[in-house]
Amino acid sequence: MTAETIPFDDFLKVDIRVGRVLEAAPLEGARKPAIRMQVDFGPGIGARKTSAQVAALYAPEDLVGRQVIAVVNFPPKQIGTFMSECLVLGLSDADGHVVLLGPDRPVPLGARMH
Repeated sequence: MTAETIPFDDFLKVDIRVGRVLEAAPLEGARKPAIRMQVDFGPGIGARKTSAQVAALYAPEDLVGRQVIAVVNFPPKQIGTFMSECLVLGLSDADGHVVLLGPDRPVPLGARMH
């Protein structure tokens, strides 16, 4: 089943960028195991905080230095006691665990998806 069709201009409103994980640690108090991250999107956007339920497949130390894809223009969202400032993107594998999206080659921080 595919999602509702939207105009291309609506898609262009979603600002999807590449960033590099600077810091990662378990998100204390999360209902499901999650990792909080600080992601650097380079000049103009800077570093943003986020959390993701990726603890089943990733250790915090394995995320540091990794490039990830995220939406940077959603409003901040309160997740328990944590304020998320961007949405890191991922896909569910066959077991329902989140696999992070990222470029297969290094790209400049802040590069916009197109």
